[in-house]
Amino acid sequence: MRLLLAEDDAALRARIADALTEAGFAVDAVADGTQAEFLGQTEDFDAAVLDLGLPGMDGLSALSRWRDAGRRFPVLVLTARARWHDKLAGFNAGADDYLTKPFQLEELIVRVRALIRRSAGHAHPRLSCGPLELDVNAGRFSLGGDPLALTAQEFRILSYFIHHPDKVIGRGVLGEHVYEGGFDPDSNALDVLISRIRRKLGQPGLLHTVRGQGFRLGESP
Repeated sequence: MRLLLAEDDAALRARIADALTEAGFAVDAVADGTQAEFLGQTEDFDAAVLDLGLPGMDGLSALSRWRDAGRRFPVLVLTARARWHDKLAGFNAGADDYLTKPFQLEELIVRVRALIRRSAGHAHPRLSCGPLELDVNAGRFSLGGDPLALTAQEFRILSYFIHHPDKVIGRGVLGEHVYEGGFDPDSNALDVLISRIRRKLGQPGLLHTVRGQGFRLGESP
């Protein structure tokens, strides 16, 4: 899963980016609103963590422009403003959740995971496909009840698949959602990762290649 993080405080931005990366996300981190607005318009993100007090363009303006352009990825707003009318302005601009500074990084991660889960149409925090299960809140996969050991990139790929079960996902789309800063569709890195995931799943009928279209996670042929 790929996130956009817009926070102008360098130390806080680094702390949040490190925590999100450790939690299994690919993170594109920026320090100003103009760059955040541009990336939100041109790149495919699964969610954004957006500070309101950004230089260049404030967070509310960036968020409003995303929504006016039809960009639907969920947005978690960060702000030092605790007053209700400030929060209301964020929700009216299209925010999906709100976190007031200071906050616990663990809470931010749980909220981001919940936003992505709900935006994909899942009500329950445990997602499953046959013997494969993802505990979204804990950020852990299991296979047949046993923990499934995955690298960071394998985790991102499998997370995207299980959030979109039985959907054919093209190479370009998958690459955009698991690599920060974009993806080279001509690279064979994705094929290598898919092969490694298949071996770890040990389930030949779970992760399918759809010739000329991409890949699909599902029990049915």
